[in-house]
Amino acid sequence: MERERAGAGAGAGAGTGTGTGTGVGAPPPRHRLVVVGGGGVGKSALTIQFIQSYFVSDYDPTIEDSYTKVCAVDGAPARLDILDTAGQEEFGAMREQYLRAGDGFLLVFAVNDRGSFGALARLHGQILRVKDRDDVPAVLVGNKADLHPQRQVSREEALAFARENRLPYVEASAKTRLNVDEAFHELVRAVRRFQEQETPPALAAPPGGKEAAGCPCALL
Repeated sequence: MERERAGAGAGAGAGTGTGTGTGVGAPPPRHRLVVVGGGGVGKSALTIQFIQSYFVSDYDPTIEDSYTKVCAVDGAPARLDILDTAGQEEFGAMREQYLRAGDGFLLVFAVNDRGSFGALARLHGQILRVKDRDDVPAVLVGNKADLHPQRQVSREEALAFARENRLPYVEASAKTRLNVDEAFHELVRAVRRFQEQETPPALAAPPGGKEAAGCPCALL
C-alpha cells in the first residue's frame, strides 16, 4: 500500500496535541525535519512508527515520502513536517533540494550495518556544505538496536562520532518502538535551541520598547 504523501491525513490526527496552547487560533510552530541515511537502515520504519505507531517489516525503497504530525514536545505544541528520503545513490541528485529546506536532520544508521555508519560522515558533511554552516540541528540515531547478535557498530564508536560532531546520540528500534519518540523529540529540541540562538536580541522587543530578557542556551 502506498504511503501517505501529503501527510495531513497520516499524522495530524496522530499527534498528542492540537496546538491550541500557543493562543486562540494560533497554529503551533512548524519544524521541517528530514530523515536521512543509507538504504535499508530503517528510515521509513522509524518515521511510520513515530507517526502511526506501526512497524513496517517489509523493505520498500523510498523515493520521497512526507508526513505531518502535531504533537507536544516538553509541553509545547509543534507541527512536524517530516520528509522521509531516499537512501539509494541513484536518487542522490534530489538530496540537495531537501537538505536546503530542512530545519533539522535525523541521521540514521543501522547498528548491524557498518557501511551505513561509515557513510554518515560524508552525509553530515554534505548537509553542512549545503546549509553553508559549521553546525546544524541534527541527531544521530543508531537504529535496529534490537539486533544484538548482528551488531557491527558499538555504542562507544557511535558516541565518539556524536561527540566529534556535537550531536546527540539515540539508540532506537523501530520494531520494538525503543526511543522512537525520543529521537524525534530530541531533534525538535535541537531545532528550538538553534532557532533561539539565531534570533537577534533586537528582534525580541519592538523599537522603543523595553529590552527583552535573554535566555542563554547551550549546545549539546
